[in-house]
Amino acid sequence: MTRARKVLFISADQWRGECLSALGHPVVKTPHLDALAADGTLFKQHYAVTSPCGPSRASLQTGLYLMNHRSGRNGTPLDQRHTNLAKEVRKLGFDPTLFGYTDTSADPRGRDPTDPSLRTYEGPLPGYSIGLLFPDYMSAWMKDLRAKGYQFQGREDIYQPQTDFDKPANRGHRFIPARFKAEDSDTNFMADQVIHWLSDHRHEDWFMHCVFLRPHPPVIAPEPYNGLYDPASVSLPNRRATPELEAAQHPHLAHWIKSFDRPNHYDEHNPNNLVHMPELELRQMRACYYGMMNEVDDAVGRIVAHLKATGEYDSTLIVFTCDHGEMGGDHYTWGKELYFDPSFYIPLIIRDPRHEADAGRGRQVDAFTESVDLMPTVLDWLGAAIPAQCDGRSLVPFLGDGTPAHWREEVHMALDFRSSPWSSYDGEAALGLLPDECQLTIIRGRRWKYVHFAALPPLLFDLQDDPTEIRNLAQDTTCQGVLLVMAQKMLSWQILHQERVLSNLHIGPQGVEDRSRVRH
Repeated sequence: MTRARKVLFISADQWRGECLSALGHPVVKTPHLDALAADGTLFKQHYAVTSPCGPSRASLQTGLYLMNHRSGRNGTPLDQRHTNLAKEVRKLGFDPTLFGYTDTSADPRGRDPTDPSLRTYEGPLPGYSIGLLFPDYMSAWMKDLRAKGYQFQGREDIYQPQTDFDKPANRGHRFIPARFKAEDSDTNFMADQVIHWLSDHRHEDWFMHCVFLRPHPPVIAPEPYNGLYDPASVSLPNRRATPELEAAQHPHLAHWIKSFDRPNHYDEHNPNNLVHMPELELRQMRACYYGMMNEVDDAVGRIVAHLKATGEYDSTLIVFTCDHGEMGGDHYTWGKELYFDPSFYIPLIIRDPRHEADAGRGRQVDAFTESVDLMPTVLDWLGAAIPAQCDGRSLVPFLGDGTPAHWREEVHMALDFRSSPWSSYDGEAALGLLPDECQLTIIRGRRWKYVHFAALPPLLFDLQDDPTEIRNLAQDTTCQGVLLVMAQKMLSWQILHQERVLSNLHIGPQGVEDRSRVRH
């Protein structure tokens, strides 16, 4: 009897990696994801290889580092020559279906300049069939809200806080709930659509990629999620005593702090200045962010419960991850485009239904893993060949009690921070750089983290003594040996992972010979 093949690939948006109660977070409680981890494998040191949304999802879906796919900003085209997870899964007979978004910018070559796909970075990745596409699903959601009697102008005010809300004195602005009920939220709407689709395909093999917008800003939640966490129980961000002291660390950081120094920026309909907001407002904003995570946790719980009710749970590979992290006020910044760990550290839970994975149930893997590992992992699980382009490696051995040979000892991240039509950040103008100079790359080990800028000073952090990355040691004379070693490791990493699709093929008397020693 042929084993059923079903894959549920869930991605949230902007989820800090430590925010799982299974990892011992002191505040956040995520019971449904905890249950999934207890029946699967939790990867404790998982990192996105780039940010923001479009570039990170490009790496997630192609298995390529930023230096190879080069779609570095929201709106930078993704070269159509690269294969991706959807295309490879389609070769196996699946009709991979997308609910949500991949934030893919189309390759303009060969397209008419008037093609509508060249007006947005929120296009679907080639290879996916569309179940419900963002931003179209916002229109479907808003239509549903209007049918239920909600009144609003459009997307620009759908996340407005309730009016005439009696806010307690010990709660901040972000305690004020959204105007819609929890059962009518965008998160719940997406879960409903996913469950409806699954119900129609229960007797088939299927591959679904489900993407939740939350906990991406705006930072606002419906009741009861707005009040799940008391701001008094929420810790303050990791940062120096003043924004000025923080900004002295590096020009890149200084410019980002300046960009947040005004109200209603980054977090729409928020009257607070995100750099100078009072302590209560700061704690409340973080508390609301945690509540938004519970919206997603509950939605995942509903979907998993559906799979159990239909008997599909034990034939479905379930993956939960996200695109990138969230600074959450650390270093006086928000979002995900800084060189600090919170921009890249993300959750990864994989539940493998096979008996071969029984030995790994409840396992928490402490090895370094990267978002580029997801494509080879899914293809390996499905028994498919892993394309030569992939920079990542399969995590399947970790799903049992194994560990792949020659596993990495560091993680690698990169950022392209040149200006774009979709960002208010203008690195060229602010820092006096050319567009191609607006790049940084990172190598992070257990103790040392090295950040190399193309045209700005480097940074070096001792994560053992300074886990929150406050003190830059790049100019410390006692650390020059470490700086050299990390720079050499970064150079070796780049040499090993540069474009190599044809590098191991050789033309000889017997024709084309593949001499690769693939570690996948």
